[in-house]
Amino acid sequence: DKIVGIDAEMAAAIADKLGMKLVIDDMEFDTIITAVQTGKADFGMAGMTVTEDRLKNINFSESYATGIQSVIVPEGSKITSVDDLYAEDAKYLVGTQKGTTGDIYCTGDFGQDSVKQYTNGALAIAALTNGQVDCVVIDNEPAKAFVAEVEGLKILETEYIEEQYAIAVNKDNAELYKAVNKALQELIADGTVQQIVDKYIPAN
Repeated sequence: DKIVGIDAEMAAAIADKLGMKLVIDDMEFDTIITAVQTGKADFGMAGMTVTEDRLKNINFSESYATGIQSVIVPEGSKITSVDDLYAEDAKYLVGTQKGTTGDIYCTGDFGQDSVKQYTNGALAIAALTNGQVDCVVIDNEPAKAFVAEVEGLKILETEYIEEQYAIAVNKDNAELYKAVNKALQELIADGTVQQIVDKYIPAN
């Protein structure tokens, strides 16, 4: 009944520091930037990576965590490393969560015809287990959770890409951007951010 995770706890800590009430609106990932642009949401946090394209539409706070895009394959897959996806004779179909950086990078690297987009990670994993796609590219933490839950899957040892996560704020709301960034910097300085990250992502 309650949304939990790194972003939810960090958003609550920021709201508390700013003396504001936090209301979390759970929405599909690829609608978050539009929600921030239109004012439906004051800021967006969802393991969102800073990219040049996104910076054209929104402002980003400083980074609060480093993320990794991982590749999930069935055990026994012919795909044994990320390099296999780039092979000239590769004819693999990659599953992604629509609108995520994994989706954006895969579409750019392998072409739209080689990428099958799903509204969430669970649907992409279901497609993988059903043989509809050859692999799934997704954030490392959800990847680990899916592999732990679904038998017969594994994460490749080689990571697809490393990226920086930050908070999305409307370009026209300079006051909120400044306040959120200041609060975040203070939470990084006093160790709160690291405590939240460590709670969900153990050092090992």
